[in-house]
Amino acid sequence: MNHFQPESFVHKDPSHPRPAATIILARDSAQGIEVFMMKRTTEVTFAKGMHVFPGGGVDASDHAAEMHALCIGLDDGSASVELGIQTGGLAYWIAAIRECFEEAGLLIGYRNDQTLRQLDATDAEKLAALRLELADNKLTFAQLLDREQLRAATDQLIYYSHWITTPGRPRRYDTRFFIAPAPAEQIAMHDNSETVAHLWVRPNAALELFKQGEIDLMFPTIKTLESLVQFGRVEDLLNHARSKPEIAATTPHVSTARDGSIRMLVQSDYAYAEAQKLDPENKGTTKSDIDPGHPVQLANDVWRLTAPNPGVMTGPGTNTYLLGSPQTGIAVIDPGPNLDAHIESIIRCAPGAIRWILTTHTHRDHSPASHKLKALTGATIYGMPAPQHANQDQDFTPDVIPVHDQILELAGIRLRAVHTPGHASNHLCYLHESEKILFTGDHMMQGSTVVINPPDGDMHAYLQSLEMLKQMDVDYLAPGHGFLMGHPEHAIDRLVLHRLVRENKIIAAMQASDSPQTIEALVTHAYQDTPVQRHALAARSLLAHLYKLKKENRVTEKDGCWSLS
Repeated sequence: MNHFQPESFVHKDPSHPRPAATIILARDSAQGIEVFMMKRTTEVTFAKGMHVFPGGGVDASDHAAEMHALCIGLDDGSASVELGIQTGGLAYWIAAIRECFEEAGLLIGYRNDQTLRQLDATDAEKLAALRLELADNKLTFAQLLDREQLRAATDQLIYYSHWITTPGRPRRYDTRFFIAPAPAEQIAMHDNSETVAHLWVRPNAALELFKQGEIDLMFPTIKTLESLVQFGRVEDLLNHARSKPEIAATTPHVSTARDGSIRMLVQSDYAYAEAQKLDPENKGTTKSDIDPGHPVQLANDVWRLTAPNPGVMTGPGTNTYLLGSPQTGIAVIDPGPNLDAHIESIIRCAPGAIRWILTTHTHRDHSPASHKLKALTGATIYGMPAPQHANQDQDFTPDVIPVHDQILELAGIRLRAVHTPGHASNHLCYLHESEKILFTGDHMMQGSTVVINPPDGDMHAYLQSLEMLKQMDVDYLAPGHGFLMGHPEHAIDRLVLHRLVRENKIIAAMQASDSPQTIEALVTHAYQDTPVQRHALAARSLLAHLYKLKKENRVTEKDGCWSLS
């Protein structure tokens, strides 16, 4: 609802998101938490017939100084800092409380320093009448509170999430979601104007109703409900909301699934960064699945072709990258496993003659195809030979062995070779300097951490290599498995943190024992979150952690048993 908006405040540009606020009211029940939802009328232009949480646009009156003076426990400065904006943050809290009262008849407020919970018949009747006056623009929310000697309980609302409507939509909102305990014993009632029904419902039950087609939900509502399912009590939910780190804005991106259906992506989805890069207008032209054998153009002179070798270690398959043009010739990074179908696809999809073959390392899903591809094309092979006595592609024979930081002028592209030992001692990444795309091989992959398998795998060298990559000017990571990855520094930080958390679990397992521990015993404690079927692989990475700690003089080993120094 809009109230007393001056001409300068009216939202005129549909391409620019309008500030809005939504409130998730939660209460305890015998079956778990319930949240309040309302069904919007089909007569409105936005979210027709959808079940939503109470909320709406931020109005000019929400910014008024007289309204700010009626708020408890929060001022505009601290509210703005929490939202990551310069000014005007408090208006979002006010809008959430105001819209909740307008749409649901629930007033989150105080009277005489007491939470406004139970209302007697007189109060309830009076507030119902004032709600009608507010809807008819006969008074502002500030005037209502002041007349009844009430205060807005802005201290009860906890900032929970931030959603921005997908670009290209006729109406766009920049919406802040808040969590609050429902005011006890107040009776909710839809307004019979914008909303025509309401219900209290457990989050998982709401999702089930949606799957059965009994209610309609918007994508942000679905994702919010999914995030609430895990909580059994309101207090647990509130504590979680209070402890959340900095909240990033979520802008859903449209993509197309393998079956042709539309799929909405958020930042946590693997395909999100690639979809944003390749489809900036958000038309849904990118895929949310990787299809082996189907090339994807990632930049003007870069294509990805995935081998048909999906598995536990390879994810959707090993990525081969084609760089160049018909005029310059083509460089192939990681030709992949020795599969005739994949080699034929590389030759068929290459937009020009293949003249160079580069490998990131010699694990058997990355380099073996180089032999046959060279025989078919006469291309020059670049890479580092396989370490002796390692279970790698010992037949790999490079024509050129790049050294660290060497510039390779290939296919009309300036590529920088970066030696990144850790996953393998002969591992190289390649930086496409003009596109700022780093081809990471298995140094960084999507969906899981790579196995560091001693003796060739080295955890100490691996973490050092990651820190080195953080210093490079890179916009995207092109991994050996998975989609393009955005925000490289954040991805590296998360990976390093994951490794160090695992290391701390290993140390804690050793501290908990009075005697030295075997690898098998340490895996059981330090990899409790890993399926037992994968403990054999986990034991290899655990050993890499122990070798790192031994190098740092933090642990000792005797007769296959490990203890803290």
